[in-house]
Amino acid sequence: MHASNAHTSNTDPVREGAAPSRRALLRTAVAGTAAAGSVLALGPAFPASAAAQPGTADRPTTPQQALRELEAGNRRWRTLREQHPHESPSTRLRLATGQHPFAVVLGCVDSRVPPELVFDQGLGDLLTVRSAGEVLDEAVLGSIAYGVLELAIPLVLVLGHQSCGAVGAAVHADETGGRLPAHIQYLADQIRPSIDHGQQGDARVAATIDAHARRTRDRLAAEPDLARAVSAGRLAVAAARYDLRDQRVRTLS
Repeated sequence: MHASNAHTSNTDPVREGAAPSRRALLRTAVAGTAAAGSVLALGPAFPASAAAQPGTADRPTTPQQALRELEAGNRRWRTLREQHPHESPSTRLRLATGQHPFAVVLGCVDSRVPPELVFDQGLGDLLTVRSAGEVLDEAVLGSIAYGVLELAIPLVLVLGHQSCGAVGAAVHADETGGRLPAHIQYLADQIRPSIDHGQQGDARVAATIDAHARRTRDRLAAEPDLARAVSAGRLAVAAARYDLRDQRVRTLS
């Protein structure tokens, strides 16, 4: 798996002009206010050394280390050699005082693709954000920004998957001109720009799954706060696809 640090100039309305207010909202919502007596507080955006913090000695601290750890975990998963790490009573107690995950995984809500299992990781290892078809909205963007800006996570991985129902529904709606029920139409509208009209049938769905993961990666990498972290070498944003048949995660260039 190799990360792509490239990003495009993007004027998508979901992010245009939203970064400062989203950051302020994130701090207010998570940290609370002094008047309310909140015990929650956010630390500095990028701690000098996450590895020096209690319980994080073996935590990947660079994008390359994080990718290698995900690769190793997926290899254990697909070869039926899972370790189910970091589930012990002592780990649970330690995590009660804080968390230091090493990767953000933006995945689909599909019940067959839980990131902690796919990458054979345990408690405190991954910050998982899931939406149908890995669709971005303000809640998803804010969640990812929290992981990068407040927890100093060095890797964001957009994880698409084979036979994605959200992508299949978007392709079908585009082909038929039909409307999907309620909020599902929002998902289709967000996926539609990624539809590969050069393919037909199942091949169109498969190609669109990959194209949408890449487009989502590029949109995230173009987010101003994330782009600065990428430029500074603190962050990589990558895209990948999980294949249900062989359980392998393959990076998308």
